[in-house]
Amino acid sequence: MKIKKIDSRIRRKKKIKNNILKQGKLSLYVHRTSKHIYAQIIDIEKNITLVSASTIEKKISKKLKYTGNIKSANLIGEKISKRAIKKNIFSVAFNRGGFLYHGRIKALANSARKYGLNF
Repeated sequence: MKIKKIDSRIRRKKKIKNNILKQGKLSLYVHRTSKHIYAQIIDIEKNITLVSASTIEKKISKKLKYTGNIKSANLIGEKISKRAIKKNIFSVAFNRGGFLYHGRIKALANSARKYGLNF
């Protein structure tokens, strides 16, 4: 039986989620599609979203010509980091949702670190 791409991502997602639950109570969750990238900081214990940023927001999408590239991921990393620091959130666990750590996911993570978020 052939393992499909989605099956591999779901398997990675489960492993990452188990590790995140052991690390702490705040998690930076990242999701991407071919056209957009989403980031949100979630309180795992209370199961609520504290801060979010995505390329769907009108202010952000007006700045970008195309929202599915590394430039947009850098901008989302910057926005999520600045919004988190305003709410006194400095340290989180990084949850990439099973996506491989390269390209847009890596760009978002590096940008968030650059603007003051620790993980």
